[in-house]
Amino acid sequence: MPRPRSLTLPGIAAAALGVIDRDGLAALTMRAVAGALGTGTMSLYRYVDDREQLERLVVDLVLLGVDLELPPGDPWDKGVVVLAERVRAAIGAHASVVPLLLAHRHAAEGSLRFGEAMLGLLSDGGFTGENRVIAFRTLLSYVLGVLQYQYLALPGAGTTVLAQLPQAEYQLLAETARDAQRIAPDEEFRRGLEVVLRGLRAGGSHC
Repeated sequence: MPRPRSLTLPGIAAAALGVIDRDGLAALTMRAVAGALGTGTMSLYRYVDDREQLERLVVDLVLLGVDLELPPGDPWDKGVVVLAERVRAAIGAHASVVPLLLAHRHAAEGSLRFGEAMLGLLSDGGFTGENRVIAFRTLLSYVLGVLQYQYLALPGAGTTVLAQLPQAEYQLLAETARDAQRIAPDEEFRRGLEVVLRGLRAGGSHC
């Protein structure tokens, strides 16, 4: 009789991500992942305590693949753009993971490494103490907010519905929604990030 196949945490994370990509976040269960691995649920519990740990493994799998290395000598704000776009691309390939990124941002190693890299760039830009806190949280709010909006809200019919609102009552909402339909998501992300960075540059370390 063949010996049971041994499992690894990276393999478990990959199977869990596969379940999410195929069937959505709601389908992520210990049983579903065990089935994808061709093993029993109780065997999976020998490696993973619960679904929460499974979710953290998924976040790490996605974010630890993000290249945090930047060319030496580049300005801090250029580095922020590069890292933000890399994280957005990594998450965009697995859009259903967005809620997990928010839930485990304090515990997943990949999230912590990204945060440390961003803080390093802000430090290079002269931000310290409370000013660095504000700058860091402003950047995170933008990046995480866009990820939620572009991958969870925009794929729906919301913008189309807004564009068709009666002009007499909602002129600005309708016009703005029609304008939004002409902007590609990548362009919207870059231009919005530039607005945030422009404010940080203007305030400098005194934001």
